[in-house]
Amino acid sequence: MPNSSSITEFLLLAFADTRELQLLHFGLFLGIYLAALLGNGLILTAVACDHRLHTPMYFFLLNLALLDLGSISTILPKAMANSLWDTRAISYQGCAAQVSFFVFFIAAEFYVLTIMAYDRYIAICKPLHYGSLLSSRACAQMAAAAWGSGFLNAVLHTASTFSLPLCQGNVLDQFFCEIPHILKLSCSHAYLREAGLITFSFCVGTGCFVFIVLSYVQILRAVLRMPSEQGRHKAFSTCLPHLAVVSLFVSTGMFAYLKPPSTSSPSLNLLVSFLYSVVPPAVNPLIYSMRNKELKEALRKLLQCTRLQHR
Repeated sequence: MPNSSSITEFLLLAFADTRELQLLHFGLFLGIYLAALLGNGLILTAVACDHRLHTPMYFFLLNLALLDLGSISTILPKAMANSLWDTRAISYQGCAAQVSFFVFFIAAEFYVLTIMAYDRYIAICKPLHYGSLLSSRACAQMAAAAWGSGFLNAVLHTASTFSLPLCQGNVLDQFFCEIPHILKLSCSHAYLREAGLITFSFCVGTGCFVFIVLSYVQILRAVLRMPSEQGRHKAFSTCLPHLAVVSLFVSTGMFAYLKPPSTSSPSLNLLVSFLYSVVPPAVNPLIYSMRNKELKEALRKLLQCTRLQHR
């Protein structure tokens, strides 16, 4: 039986067997990827160029857009190449890199979403302390902590996973390299070490989720006590996009990892993994730009400047 030292590549799960469907999937992936690049790129440019958006909320939104770009760029280009060239292969080193970057971006993104919940809590529940609690230095430190924690997660999980002996072949039941599917190829009880790391990360993620929920309970109570309907509307307009992004991120991830084994099938696994790994980075810019007047105004000015430059 093969072991990890003899494995030079992994075989990913294909989206389709016929050439026509493969090309159709390539076109679909390309469209989604370009939409994600455009949407997140516009948010990055608007926040960087418009001085009115140089606030903690938009600073963290800029970080979120960067992480979205990173996570979708880790997965989709390889999926597009495999569909275009009719192959399922990914090198051992490429698989390790994909796992490392994906864990890094996903973990850091969830930490940034948690910080954004704290930002909204302070802005609405403790507005008089907003400037002191969320100073430029404090925001930079929190963002650095999120990115650093994501990096630490990536290093630990990648090192633990790819130090395992693999003797169950090299076929992954997933369209990208994902730790649970790599662990299925292990022939050693040492995989319990990585399972322990996953459990610890799950507990940390649960703690972040509980923090977000408690923050929004306090936010809702504060908003409902506001005497002005205009004030309530403004508060909701700044919170709803973040709440929608968190809901999309958490619901697709929970469905992917906590669905009953009896419902598993290759086609369902592909669909679910696509939903939680590809859809959020592509949809997040749309969610944030729909209800945010300041961001929409900045994007409108940015597009106008772009048109004028091309005349």
